[in-house]
Formats: sequence, C-alpha cells, structure tokens
Amino acid sequence: MKALLLSGGLAMLISLLGTPLFISFLVRRQYGQFIRQDGPTAHFTKRGTPTMGGVVIILATIFGWAGALLLTGTKPTASAGLVLFLMAGLGLVGFLDDFIKISRQRSLGLSPLAKVIGQGVVGITFAVAALQFPNAHNLTPASTHVSFIRDTRLDLAFAGAGVGLVLFVVWANFLITAWSNSVNLTDGLDGLATGASLFVFGAYVMVGVWQNNQTCQRLATLGPRCYETRDPLAMATLAAALTGALFGFLWWNASPAKIFMGDTGSLALGGALAGISILTRTEILAAVIGGLFVLEVLSDVIQIGFFKMTRRRVFRMAPLHHHFELGGWGEVTIVIRFWIIAGLFVMFGVGIFYAEWVTG
Repeated sequence: MKALLLSGGLAMLISLLGTPLFISFLVRRQYGQFIRQDGPTAHFTKRGTPTMGGVVIILATIFGWAGALLLTGTKPTASAGLVLFLMAGLGLVGFLDDFIKISRQRSLGLSPLAKVIGQGVVGITFAVAALQFPNAHNLTPASTHVSFIRDTRLDLAFAGAGVGLVLFVVWANFLITAWSNSVNLTDGLDGLATGASLFVFGAYVMVGVWQNNQTCQRLATLGPRCYETRDPLAMATLAAALTGALFGFLWWNASPAKIFMGDTGSLALGGALAGISILTRTEILAAVIGGLFVLEVLSDVIQIGFFKMTRRRVFRMAPLHHHFELGGWGEVTIVIRFWIIAGLFVMFGVGIFYAEWVTG
C-alpha cells in the first residue's frame, strides 16, 4: 500500500511543479492552441494558449509510478507495463496530431486515416501482448471473456484459440478507440476532461485495492467470490499515479486554463482507461464509472446520425457541453455541473461493483 500512496503523491508533485516549466517552454516556442472556426465564438480568446499538456500527465504518471516502485522495492508487473505502453503509445499519436495543428496553424492535425492507423498499431500490440505473460497461477493480464465486474460466461475463445485471439483484438481495439475518442470529445472546456478523468481513475484505485484484497490467487482463504485478475494492486498503483498526475495538472488547467492537455493527453487518458478496464475485467462496468464520457460521445453520435437522416439537429452543438454553452451557461458552471454528473456516475459504478460482491 505504500507504493500506492507514493505513486499518487510523487505523480502529483511532478505534475504540479513540472507543468509551469512546460508552459514556459511552450510559450517561448509559441506552441499555442489553434481554435476551430466552427466552434463557440467565446473560445477565440483561448487562441494561443499552450497545448500538448498531456506530455506532463504522461511523464508524471510514469515517473510517479516508477519512483514508488523503486522506493518500496516493488517489482514492476506485466499488467502495469502494458497499460503504460498503451497510454504512451496513444499519447504519441495525439502528440503528432497536436504538433501538426500547431506547426501548420490549423484546427486539423493528422488525417482520420493516419490517426486510425496509429491507434490500431498501438491497440493491436497491446491486445496481443495482454494475452501473454501468464504468472504462477496461469493468469494472463487480460482474458478473452467479455466482462462486467468479473469474467463472465461470454468467452470470445469459444470457437478456438486462434479465432478467440482475433475477436479479442477486435473487442479490445473497439474499447481503446471508443474511450480515447470519448475523452477527446469531452476535452472542450477548461478542466472538464481533467476533472472527470480524475474521478474515474480515483474509482479504479478503489477497484484495484478491493480486487487485491479478494484475489483468487489466495483462493484458499477467500472463497468463490474472488477476482481472477493478474495484478490488481499494480492497477491500483497505476491508477493512483494517474489520479495524482491529474490533480497536479488540474491546478493549471482549471479555468482560465494556462495550458490544455490536447490530443496528447486525451488520447492517452482514454487509452489508460480502456487498458485498466480490460485488465481489471470491468470493461462493461467502465461505461458506468465513465458515464460522463459516454454521454458526451453519444451526444455526438446522435447529432451526426439525426442530421444525416433529417437535416435537423437535436442539440445546438455537439458534443453535449457545447449545447449548454450556446444556451447561455457559463463555462465554469458547465464544468462544475458536469463534474457533479461525473462524480454521480462514479459513485453509482463503484456502488454496483461493491453490491455485486455483497449480494453474490
């Protein structure tokens, strides 16, 4: 548990102190945000605000996690390494997207095809590797089951190991793409995605600690309601590092933001959420815990689909936070109320997680 506390504390300290240094670096090189012309006009005042702050979040998470392991003598695990790879890999895709926007002074970065290819390469590598590295109990970081709170009867390997691997790769990449894009869509107001992500990863600290206390790897003492996860405490420690990094970054990202996380941060955070949910066997539960992100992406899907069918709009503008912004709500009001919604989803999700164990 010392590693968990140190991980969060170190990551928060690195992020809190490192962000202003990174802001100064970006300002000197005039690496500022380019604002899309079809967005809310109030956002034009944010033009030139330093972006790519996700670099700080990623580095603070990695160094916070690594520092905690070194100070406590804890060995790194395959599960944590895989999630860090996924987070950093998608962060690199986002970094390239951000850099192209800045260098070419336009609101579009990588082409959609290039972004999909980048996400696919990282996601496929993660998915294939996640079914390797069995431990002494023959548990791999991921399983071919589609899981709600624990492995269910729905096993993607029902048709054989080869087909199971392909189906799992498809399933994992769907989750990775969905979560990375949903966090990306939510990152439209100062502090909105940062605060919502903080709630979500904080919840996964609790999920990982609980799973570690009730792990099937101590089956003789815990009974049938144990959790078949390979490295639950490692997932809690990594989630703590992410939470700490987001706390430190939010100090500078809160309205009026001194820096934006950019696609570098949003894609990385979405990837980390997808990876942790897969490795904790909570892929479906994650849709409840991260319910605000789901609402944001659904609003975008509904808007586009309805407009294509009827040439009319459901919302004033999508994603959802822009609908309320154009309705006259202040930015800070929207962010705080959306944080409240995110917190309610997190409490509901964690409540379901605990209730399943109690009633089972």
